[in-house]
Parts: sequence; structure tokens; C-alpha cells
Amino acid sequence: MASLLSSATKVAHSAAVSLMAAAEVKVGSTIATAVPVKENEAVKTFTFDGITGKNIFVGVPGAFTGTCSRQIPGYIERYDQFKAKGVNDIYVVAVNDVFVMKAWKENLASGGTPVRFIADDRGSFVGALGMLWDATERLGAPRSKRFVLVTEGNEINFVAVEPVTSELTVTAADKVLPLV
Repeated sequence: MASLLSSATKVAHSAAVSLMAAAEVKVGSTIATAVPVKENEAVKTFTFDGITGKNIFVGVPGAFTGTCSRQIPGYIERYDQFKAKGVNDIYVVAVNDVFVMKAWKENLASGGTPVRFIADDRGSFVGALGMLWDATERLGAPRSKRFVLVTEGNEINFVAVEPVTSELTVTAADKVLPLV
């Protein structure tokens, strides 16, 4: 009986994740500007409503995970190169709480960094982008796919999604920089 319940729960969970995610964004679509996210405080949210200029959104499955912790230092190290190409902000977005994102930022850049670490603690922002996936087996809950979006205002001009979430073939900073 417990096995049957466990199987049913897994199926229901997977179906719920599928329902939470919109169709994956593509070039020409827009980011979800009205969805609240957090950056520095657990009770203070903001949205990307009114975002202007060229911006980069780097979606990662989880703070402190191996591949993510190898990926993000490239964006921190190349921040000035991205700025020289006209990028206003780089946002690292994960389905983690704000405390974890702040601790991860401190861990990766103890001297500080202008790269912004965004907590999408409910997965609403990445879900609206169609970038939510069921990572329950490894991370215990739905998480963000590994992706990079380049936007001009709220319009998406570039999309890269890792075919294998644990790899860095198209979303590493050195791969994205020449394309910005």
C-alpha cells in the first residue's frame, strides 16, 4: 500500500510541475515582468516591471550545487566585459530562498560583486518562463533549468538552455560573452 501511495504521489507531483510551467520562452517573447522575486530580504519583493536596456538572466538549478558553483564565477569574473558590451545587469536566478542566495553570493564573491543573485523561492518567475523542471530526484523539488536569456528591456533576444542540466556547454559565461 505504501508503495502504491508513493508511486501515486510521484505521478501527481510530476503532473503538478508540468502544470506550473508555461511553454518555454523563445527569442521575441517577453519575460514575466509582474512576477515577484526577492534579492536581499525575505519579506521584500520586486518585479522586473520597467526593466530597460540589455540584461542577462542566468537560471541555475540550485545554489551551492557543483555545476552551478562552477558556472557563476565566470559571470562574476567577466562582469566588466559584459558591461563593456552594453549589459546593464546580470541576474542569477534560482528556485532557492533569499537566505541561501545571499550566502551563495557571499561564498562565491566574498569581496562583493555587482552580479545580482535573485531568489525565486516559489519558482513562479522561472515557471512563467517555461524553465521549471522536476528536479525532485536530485534536489527534492521543482527547480530552474540551466538557461541564459539576454533581454532588451523585457524582450528576449537570446535563449540558451543546457540540453543536459548538469553540463555547461552553452550557458557558461565564456560561451555567452561573444554572443551578447
